[in-house]
Amino acid sequence: LLRVFVFTLLPFAEYLDLLFLHVSCADLNGKVFLFPKQSTTDYVTVIPSQSQPLSRVSVCLRYYSPLFYISLFSLATKNQHNAFLMYPYSETWFYFYVGHQELCIRVDKEPFEWNHVCSTWNSDTGVIQLWINGKLYPRLVAQKGFTIPVPQSMILGQEQDSCGGGFVAQESFAGEMTDFHMWNYVLSLEQIHRVFQNQHVGNVLSWSSLTFQIYGAVLVQPKIQCHFQGVEYLGSHSGACSQI
Repeated sequence: LLRVFVFTLLPFAEYLDLLFLHVSCADLNGKVFLFPKQSTTDYVTVIPSQSQPLSRVSVCLRYYSPLFYISLFSLATKNQHNAFLMYPYSETWFYFYVGHQELCIRVDKEPFEWNHVCSTWNSDTGVIQLWINGKLYPRLVAQKGFTIPVPQSMILGQEQDSCGGGFVAQESFAGEMTDFHMWNYVLSLEQIHRVFQNQHVGNVLSWSSLTFQIYGAVLVQPKIQCHFQGVEYLGSHSGACSQI
């Protein structure tokens, strides 16, 4: 019954696509998407209950990966494949796209562990915010007055060079991803803090009730965190790890 309700809120063409695919709707708290390798076949589409034009966006997630030059979240439209894109380019540069405009933000070198990223954009002012592990970097301005139109294709783990496709393996994500949320408004400072503590969920897409479609070899796994002599690891060693 839940899936039928979700489908009825989508355009008819999207309804037909979802009808013949294995679409899941689940509370993923305590879980991760595990992307085992870089490829053009491994990714996750995320599906809001209702498509809507976006003039304000906030997206937050956690990721754990040894790689850079990887796409975390990609939102594409028919005419703009980089309508909204979050892209750790290197250890000290984070790339962000809105309305196909590229912005390069210099960031601190983060330790090799779970990293929490939030990006916000407000069309009224064009102001873009990037938060990494609770730190706000210098704000930029782009695409004032722009609205991201519908239909939209939203994908975790691949950069779309066309709406819903055009993937390049070298730009794909490999590693673990969790706590993904999306809002149709700009998060306040207090809300950013609550998201960092897993106390505020998305109103467009929520990790607590996510509708998604897995492609390729992506797995849903428990989130496991380990500490040995003050160093954080992921693994399954008895007595040293906790599922969080």
